[in-house]
Amino acid sequence: MRSKIGYVAGIVTAFALSSSAFAADLLPASTPQPVPSADTGWSFSFSPYFWAAGLNGKSQVFGLPTVDVSQNFGDILSDLDFAFMAAGDARYDRYSVFTDINYVKVTTDAATPRGIVADEVSLKSVTFTAMVGGAYTVFEDQQTRFDVLAGARFWHAETRIGLSGGLIGNVSRSDDANWVDGLVGVKGNHLFTDHVFVTGWAMIGGGGADLDWDVLGAIGYKFNDTVSLAAGYRAQGVNYSNDGFTYDMVQHGPILGVHIKF
Repeated sequence: MRSKIGYVAGIVTAFALSSSAFAADLLPASTPQPVPSADTGWSFSFSPYFWAAGLNGKSQVFGLPTVDVSQNFGDILSDLDFAFMAAGDARYDRYSVFTDINYVKVTTDAATPRGIVADEVSLKSVTFTAMVGGAYTVFEDQQTRFDVLAGARFWHAETRIGLSGGLIGNVSRSDDANWVDGLVGVKGNHLFTDHVFVTGWAMIGGGGADLDWDVLGAIGYKFNDTVSLAAGYRAQGVNYSNDGFTYDMVQHGPILGVHIKF
């Protein structure tokens, strides 16, 4: 069975703490300074950003057929109930600890293409993730910083699927799952001029899920020592299946963030 299900990663608010050598180390966007700072203490920054993403994959709750999800960026906004994301990073010298939290709630209705199993499919989905980890800077100069990182991401996924009409009649079921995945990866940024920079990260792992990954690439502009703007593309995927519950999704879309140093 195939049905189109709406999804969005929504409006995001992120908090980050920056390094001594760069203006910020925001997860997932970063804005470097042209020269290392002489201050070796803790440094801080705030970076609200917006991430709107389509979703592709499949979801299943116990006793119901698998629902195939295919929703692009242009279709998602009307289905969003609520979304919040926040990231934080605390850095001292070459060491840092970070967190990344997000919550998304979506309700949508869609018709199956042929109506053989059901005429309509409704989906209510709640997803919460919280990641904590640490990073170490293995290379740093006046233009470039490169970090290695490791952490753990907690997932809570709740899905309610309702089917009506067709051969299956009217039925609705819900299920949820909690799991933790370990992740390793890299992140970094490079300053081309006093104002233009690129930034990105890549992580992969697993544990409760068979596969958990996250990648980002962005280009930014540093207006002054306080404010920078970054725009790019982020994709995140997870493949979890256990005891009749399946959550196998790739979430991807454009991201735009404003970095404010204080």
